Amino acid sequence: MTQSIPHSKSLSRAIIEKSSLKQEVYHKTLDVFNSFKRESEEFINANKLKMRKSRFPILFEYSDRSAFEFQLKFGSDILIFFMHSNVFEIPRDHLVMKSSYIREDKNRSYCGIIHIFNFLADSFKYNRTNDIGYCIGRVFVNREQHYFTEGKREIGLLYNNFTGNVLDQKAIRTVIHSSIMYTLNFDLLTPPYDNIKEVTVAEMQTTLDAMSISTGKRLGFRFQADPE
Repeated sequence: MTQSIPHSKSLSRAIIEKSSLKQEVYHKTLDVFNSFKRESEEFINANKLKMRKSRFPILFEYSDRSAFEFQLKFGSDILIFFMHSNVFEIPRDHLVMKSSYIREDKNRSYCGIIHIFNFLADSFKYNRTNDIGYCIGRVFVNREQHYFTEGKREIGLLYNNFTGNVLDQKAIRTVIHSSIMYTLNFDLLTPPYDNIKEVTVAEMQTTLDAMSISTGKRLGFRFQADPE
């Protein structure tokens, strides 16, 4: 059976409608991402003042890397927030797709995504390019600024009411604080002995910081298997 070719007007209308929807979602996500930047910078600045009373110097630093990336450095950790420039549709088998909120308007299932990555601060300080970071969470935002999160523990379990959750200033602050709290509780573990028992002369000569021995918070363990 030959598939009918859509009329040029209806095809143009479909292109305009889909492109307009994605542009709307993109700009809404970008607005939210800029709010994440402001809240994160305020958090860092507030803690810089508290740091003056600390017995030891503690790192607190905010870096605006680009329109789509910023970093929070605190203690021995870095959180990198990265907004993807594209818009995605939630997979059909995802739980939120079964909600009446999506069934009433399928366009609500189109979302921008903000990823949250955790790295060790020393990995960047000493240029340890073999070190490992983890995506600890991601935030999905639609054109109505409704959102849900996926991630580990504090990040993934608390914000899954896509129908009712709106990503306002309070919610943004909560996501940031939850990401920091998870990072603080996500400790660096000793790597398995078998991973480091053999070292080449070349590796030793280039010093420990440049060795190919990777450092990560769960090296040798399945991150996906961490208890929730």
